[in-house]
Amino acid sequence: MKQKYNFPDERGYFGDFGGRFVAETLMEPLNELAKACELYLTQQDFLDEISYELKHFVGRPTPIYYAKRWSETIGGAKIYLKRE
Repeated sequence: MKQKYNFPDERGYFGDFGGRFVAETLMEPLNELAKACELYLTQQDFLDEISYELKHFVGRPTPIYYAKRWSETIGGAKIYLKRE
């Protein structure tokens, strides 16, 4: 039985077939992006920032946000926002 891949191999292929089917002019930017991913996905501060963004801005449920300055400007009411 052949191995199923979750990630591309060193050639950029998923299994026996597949790969990068993009315009040649995009290959260099894609290679730059791949190098940046390799670099930043090993840095804990970047991973912490990604975790924060995923927690607060992606998926459900999203937390509500107390809009302190807007509440102070309007006066009287406490304004809360829910990001959707």
